[in-house]
Amino acid sequence: MKPAPFAWCAPATLDEALDLLAGHADAARILAGGQTLGPLLNMRLATPSILIDINGIGELAGLHPDLAGLTIGALTRQSTLEDDPALAALQPLIAMAIPHIAHRAVRNRGTVGGSLAHADPAAEWPALVTLLGAQLLARSKSRGMRLIGADEFFITHLTTALAPDELLCEVRVPPSPPGAGYAVLEFARRHGDFAVAGAMVRLTSDAGGKLTDPRLVLFGTGRRALRARRAEAMLAGASAGTALFAAAAATAATEIDPYDDLHASAEYRRHLAEVLASRALEEALARMNGKRHD
Repeated sequence: MKPAPFAWCAPATLDEALDLLAGHADAARILAGGQTLGPLLNMRLATPSILIDINGIGELAGLHPDLAGLTIGALTRQSTLEDDPALAALQPLIAMAIPHIAHRAVRNRGTVGGSLAHADPAAEWPALVTLLGAQLLARSKSRGMRLIGADEFFITHLTTALAPDELLCEVRVPPSPPGAGYAVLEFARRHGDFAVAGAMVRLTSDAGGKLTDPRLVLFGTGRRALRARRAEAMLAGASAGTALFAAAAATAATEIDPYDDLHASAEYRRHLAEVLASRALEEALARMNGKRHD
């Protein structure tokens, strides 16, 4: 199939893009990498009357580390992050997750902001910003600048808190805690496919070896990436160990609301979530203790 007819605009500045959105909010779609929007247009699952191509707005791309953490422009390509040698030191979990995103050809064009705005619950970026406690900066002519926490940004499947006239401009990620251990595990039917289920973990500990502020996010297992808060509460203040991790993973599997589709049943997704969560906790602990260097 071919897309329905649409007008194409290529603003050169952010102000121009926001003006276009203000005048055509209900009828417009943003074109960044186009790796999701392109197929939607071709299948006529999206039929905007105007396409706003933001690829010429250079200020929306790039990585900017500072004392407050790392700011990532929404137009930053996945491959730009993948190829940045400093990323692993700044944000190890992001560096681990990027290679799981589709294939290199897709990462060459796909953008951080595009993935977040699309809000596929099986994608890596919604899980990343949820676990890392990131804030997402949106702009519009009517509201000006608005910072939205990751917990509030994702509403449900393919639905975010962005208003029709708002443009996602950047992601603000807090600094990585010293000595943290991370893990990303996911299961997909084929390499490069969206995850049938996935788990991301961050572990830190105090001087006595007790876990502090543990983070566990499951994705591909419900209508949005989910922080397993009850499982995290079990881990906080406890001494890490296989039995504890197995119990926390089992609890996390009860917190999700998985669904049936062509790829997996809800029951299978719940089982995968438990297995992946347990393994991810073990991997994160090994990295925290310096026993893994991959």
